[in-house]
Amino acid sequence: MDGLTISSAKDMLQTGRTTSEIRDLKLKNDSGISVNQPSFSDTLTQAIGKVNELQVNADVQAQKLATGETKNIPEVMVAMEKADIALKLMVQVRNKIIDAYQEVMKMQV
Repeated sequence: MDGLTISSAKDMLQTGRTTSEIRDLKLKNDSGISVNQPSFSDTLTQAIGKVNELQVNADVQAQKLATGETKNIPEVMVAMEKADIALKLMVQVRNKIIDAYQEVMKMQV
């Protein structure tokens, strides 16, 4: 049975991969081909970590400017804008993921 089952749903939640990706991995592993691609959840985790890193960097830069440790205002503004753009992009990606999830949930089985 190729459909979504309880066990395949558990596999999807644990690995962050779709059933077709899991099936492809099993076929590739059986054929001896190594697969080193990150999963979707790994990619999202890395992206969120990068956005967090940019936010922390911008906060540190702003604190240094406020305390007088640095006088480089353009550098602080660039760091803050990078963090702002990254956060806005992450929010848009989240919105698209939620929209896709809602579309999948609307599908009749």
